[in-house]
Amino acid sequence: MQDINLNRLAYFAAVVDSGSFTKAAERLGITKAVVSQQVARLEYDLKTTLLLRSTRRVEPTEAGRQLHSRCVMILREAEDAFDELAQGNVEPRGTLRIAAPNDYGTATVAPLAAAFSRRYPKCSVELLLADAQIDLVANQVDLSIRVGWLSDSSLQARKVGAFQQFLVAVPDLQITTSDPDEFVRLPFVANGALREPLVWRFSRNDIEHRTVRMRQAMSINTTPAVLAAALAGAGLAVLPDFLVADYLRAGTLQRIAPDWSLPAGGVHVVYPAARFRPSKVSAFVNILLEHARSQSPVHI
Repeated sequence: MQDINLNRLAYFAAVVDSGSFTKAAERLGITKAVVSQQVARLEYDLKTTLLLRSTRRVEPTEAGRQLHSRCVMILREAEDAFDELAQGNVEPRGTLRIAAPNDYGTATVAPLAAAFSRRYPKCSVELLLADAQIDLVANQVDLSIRVGWLSDSSLQARKVGAFQQFLVAVPDLQITTSDPDEFVRLPFVANGALREPLVWRFSRNDIEHRTVRMRQAMSINTTPAVLAAALAGAGLAVLPDFLVADYLRAGTLQRIAPDWSLPAGGVHVVYPAARFRPSKVSAFVNILLEHARSQSPVHI
């Protein structure tokens, strides 16, 4: 395997970021000729054209875009490593990029990120909220919060919490049945982001089990919107405890068939593969764990 020249990766990344050999040279404090020669050498070593040059701008090829996304992570990882060693792993600093789903991100991660910023003033936080899973490397994400069940066992993940799922509805619907088999007769707000939004497995005392296919009245592809529809009286809905606990306590929503339970889920931190984890990442994970320990189960 041939040796990798990290300087060439840095020069290449600077050209892509600035769109110009001249601007990259000015940013790096070296001559344009050096930048051009080193990028050309990188292309020669990889036997691949990385950049398309025109009179106005330099654009990466498809291979160049793929390499650039990796370069950014490699260079940032090296910078983090030097920073952490220089600081003796004492004080987190720099920008922490976190990805999380909309519902858990809004309800839990955003307040914890605010607490993190107050605790570590030399850190800033960029929180990316999206229900679809994003590419951690391409988006330069330090850690991702995933709620539910991990389907890829190859991920570097750590469980930092758990949640319950409740079947809920507004009291105005006057739902009195506690028999899961009767739920098929009632309108249901399906969460279109789930793999099987209409099929639910109910359990009681770990002995009785019922699998029910609900009757769809509405299908919505984000959990907060499912909550909004349920609050408006559209029908039954299955929602996580961290979103509905306050509404249940206030009586705005009621839990249907509380003697039956639905599968509980986990909250996991997922890291980019082979990612050096600086102290800012460890510090935020500790805050997540503190939060999980402070939460008492919702019994309503």
